[in-house]
Amino acid sequence: MTNDMLDVWRESAKHWTKHSDTIHRMFVPLTRALIERAGIHHGQTVLDVAGGAGEPSLTIAETVGPEGSVTCTDAVAEMVGAARNEAQRRGLTNIHFRQCTGDSLPFADNSFDVVVSRLGVMFFPDSVVAMREMLRVLKPGGRLAFAVWGKSDVNPFCYLVTRVMDQHVKSPAADPDAPNAFRFAEPGKLTGVMAQAGAIDVEESVVTFDIEAPISAQQFWAMRSQTSDTLREKLSKLSADEQAQIAVEIEQAVKEFFPSNQMKFPAQLIIATGNKPS
Repeated sequence: MTNDMLDVWRESAKHWTKHSDTIHRMFVPLTRALIERAGIHHGQTVLDVAGGAGEPSLTIAETVGPEGSVTCTDAVAEMVGAARNEAQRRGLTNIHFRQCTGDSLPFADNSFDVVVSRLGVMFFPDSVVAMREMLRVLKPGGRLAFAVWGKSDVNPFCYLVTRVMDQHVKSPAADPDAPNAFRFAEPGKLTGVMAQAGAIDVEESVVTFDIEAPISAQQFWAMRSQTSDTLREKLSKLSADEQAQIAVEIEQAVKEFFPSNQMKFPAQLIIATGNKPS
């Protein structure tokens, strides 16, 4: 990961920490599905790559129990610190923390039963290199499981914001292979990378659920505009009046997904799994 990217994620970290309770709640169904597809169970050793402010590591720690353990990693020290603080608050003692990138893991070969990443692999600079590194630290016969966004146009949580922003700030055409949220939204793309890196028995499935949290449309926009480095950059180029106008337009655009003034977006994400050869 380049220094520029690290700087961006350091800036994002304080916002992700601020909204961590909401983000945790939003993706509870995805975390459950990831744990299920990864086959995580009591007593295992699990590595969570790009674990951010602590999920899914914290939930995995509860799943594997005191006889198991989970190691939560992230490239950004502030994210690791936030995850550690939350683990201490919950009294979890079977969770460990390391600051590192996905393409340079400071662990011995064949160390973990399972390696997971929830909404992280899309942002690795070289996904094949990172995938090979994750396979290296996985035990023979061990399991990989990754959750990524499905296509933007089936996720109103994403595309409604994009539509409004495009009316105010035009975005250049995105490189489909550059690190971005929808890098692996095309069916088969992530499993192809996994197979190229050496994983076997690769498969993927679509996970549908509702992104829910007890927040208003106004609070939704505050969270989205703060946690997204792309949105922060675009908004910084606009006047205060333009930013206020966008906020009004966003709240209008998303209002149908806030019944009783609480967020509920239908979502489609992808979980890809594979194994390390025995």
